[in-house]
Amino acid sequence: MKKLQSPCRHPDITLPDTSGEFSVLHAALDRAVSYRRRVKDTPCGAARSYREMLEVFSEPLPEVGSDDVDVLTELADRGEQGLNPMTHPMFFGWVLGGSAPAGVAADWLCSAWGQNAAFHTSSPTSAAIESIASTWLLDLLGLPADAAVGFVTGATVGNFTALAAARGAVLRQVGWDPDNDGLFGAPPITVFVGDDAHTSVFSALGYLGLGRRRVKRVETDGQGRMDAAGLARQIRNHQGAAIVIAQAGQINTGAFDPFSELQEIAGERNAWLHVDGAFGLWARAHPHYKHLTKGVECADSWAVDGHKWLQTPFDCGYAIVRDKNSLERAMTIDASYLPSGENNDRIPCFLVPELSRRARGLPTWAMLKTLGKQGVEEIIARHCGIAWRIADRLQQEAGVRIVNDVVLNQVIVSFGEPALDLPERSRLTEAVIEKLRSECSVFVGGARWRDEWVMRISVIGNATKPADADLVAGIILDAWKVVSGSQE
Repeated sequence: MKKLQSPCRHPDITLPDTSGEFSVLHAALDRAVSYRRRVKDTPCGAARSYREMLEVFSEPLPEVGSDDVDVLTELADRGEQGLNPMTHPMFFGWVLGGSAPAGVAADWLCSAWGQNAAFHTSSPTSAAIESIASTWLLDLLGLPADAAVGFVTGATVGNFTALAAARGAVLRQVGWDPDNDGLFGAPPITVFVGDDAHTSVFSALGYLGLGRRRVKRVETDGQGRMDAAGLARQIRNHQGAAIVIAQAGQINTGAFDPFSELQEIAGERNAWLHVDGAFGLWARAHPHYKHLTKGVECADSWAVDGHKWLQTPFDCGYAIVRDKNSLERAMTIDASYLPSGENNDRIPCFLVPELSRRARGLPTWAMLKTLGKQGVEEIIARHCGIAWRIADRLQQEAGVRIVNDVVLNQVIVSFGEPALDLPERSRLTEAVIEKLRSECSVFVGGARWRDEWVMRISVIGNATKPADADLVAGIILDAWKVVSGSQE
């Protein structure tokens, strides 16, 4: 038996030495490192399907427990069979970051420390780190230094959180307090959104009671940018509460809305301008790409993901709101044992829709500290350069068309001669995607764009390097040659 020395314990309390219990943590570390070392040399696709993995894990609930190291080993042995290698350098299926080691390590500490990051007294370290990381984020993204930053799970909840602040603010302008009085009998809110907005925006509107369909959809151009003149026409005669939702980085094309024009139009009607910037807002962190976001700093709120270009693990996003009071009114939770916020302190749980919450600010702090401004710039420049190089190689091949203007990290591709009808081009494109996935050499996505099925290449993984660009293009072109029947 050994005496505890913690000042939080009575000096006479003794507990058995249980240092052996931590062997499971060492086992997890070993398996994690082993997986990361092997992943780049493994096929770029899951070895087993969802149905197959159900079979792998199906068993009755055990009556008796098992040794924790044995359980961890079994989990890893079974689970690795159905992992989609999202940290693979050839993974371009969705707009997902690569969970860089520094962020993963900080995330492990987050779990190991077991902190509820709700408020200052529950975890002084977590609250302080969130505060510092908030300051760093606003500096890096060139957003108002006094804006409030809520650490959420991702851009979907980031949109929800920021739009909850917007909902309260615009209704209070017309004499209604939805945070206290609800929406029954409230004046209507009109939401204006671009026709090519991301689905997470519509989900957030549904969660908030504003409706997925009850929106005014504004026409967009060929790249998915909201038409400012179209917004002006629709909002010209509008009276009452209004929210305009813009986009930084269209999910297929990477295009950016004309924020300066949209802000001027929204301002004339006292409308709240929110920007869904899940990955595109990071363009502000690089001087070469910042011009794409001109005027975005004039918005009222923003949503952005850390688990995209900052390369944090998943469960990391940010809801940023210019008016802290609007965010706190929408999110504040009240109980006698919780802090009151009277000292104008930043209280984490007053900025997000959670009370019990993990300390997700730790990976953000770790990645910003590890990369610094120059490191973030390097990642953005590298990925955008790779995307441009892949597009340049592909478009030189007959029957291959780059559909979008490659302004950032997104490339969408159509296969088939222009003379072919749209269904046939879509069929050929899907065949190329399936060919690549069956080979497990490159993982790409598919999406519908302007009624045509296209291949989507999202270059944003931490492990993808410039030398991979020509290799990726070559693999895709080889697949196209097989599908088109022109392989020699």
